[in-house]
Amino acid sequence: MAGHVLLIEDDPRLAAMVADYLVGSGFRLSRAAGLVEGERQLRRESFDAMILDLMLPDGDGLDFARRVRANSDIPILMLTARGDPMDRVVGLEVGADDYLPKPFEPRELLARLRAILRRRRSGPASDVLRFGRLEIDRGARQVRIDGDERHLTSYQFLLLNALAERAGRVLSRDALMDLMKGHAVEAFDRSIDVQISRIRALIEDDPKKPRRILTVRGAGYVFAKEQDR
Repeated sequence: MAGHVLLIEDDPRLAAMVADYLVGSGFRLSRAAGLVEGERQLRRESFDAMILDLMLPDGDGLDFARRVRANSDIPILMLTARGDPMDRVVGLEVGADDYLPKPFEPRELLARLRAILRRRRSGPASDVLRFGRLEIDRGARQVRIDGDERHLTSYQFLLLNALAERAGRVLSRDALMDLMKGHAVEAFDRSIDVQISRIRALIEDDPKKPRRILTVRGAGYVFAKEQDR
C-alpha cells in the first residue's frame, strides 16, 4: 500500500477521477466534499497525506491548511483554480508542501504526491545541523535557538535547510529556485527574498543586521559557517 490519502474536493467528477487514478496506483483514499467533513475525518483517522482544494463551499482552504499545520505535519498538496501567483506563495507560507493548479494531469498529481511523501519519509530522525546556538533538526523538521523552537512554515524550513546544507557557499536566487523545485509548483524570484526576510525575523537576533543568512550583493545569499556561540 502506497499510503492513505485524504482528498478534500467538492467537484464530484474531479474527485472521482483522482480517486480512480490514486487507488489504481496503490493508494488508499478517503474523500470529503468540504472542510467540515475533512476535519472530522482528520480527527477520526490517520493519513499519510492530504490533497486539499482551496475553493470549497464551506470555507477557505488556506485558512483550513493553516489550522491543520498548527497541529500536524501531514504533507499537504493544494489544488486550486486560482491564477494569481501570490495565492500560490501564500499557500506555501501557510505550510503546504506543494501546489498544483487546475486543470492538471492525474500523472502529474501522482508524481507530486509521491515526491512529497518520499521527502517526508527520507529524513533521518537524528539528522541535526548545529551552528552555534542554532539547531536545524531535519528529522523532526524543527528549528531551535538555545533550545527554543522557532516555528517556520514547511517552505521556509526547506529553504533554510537548503542554505544550511551548503553553508559558506553563495547561492543565487536562481540556484535556490532550482533547489526548491519539487517543493512547490513554481518558485518566484520575489518570493525567495520575502521568505529569506521572514526566516531572518525568526532566527536572527537582529534581522536588520543578520549574522546567519547574509546577503551577497549582486550574487545571492550565503549561510554563515561561523556563527555566535
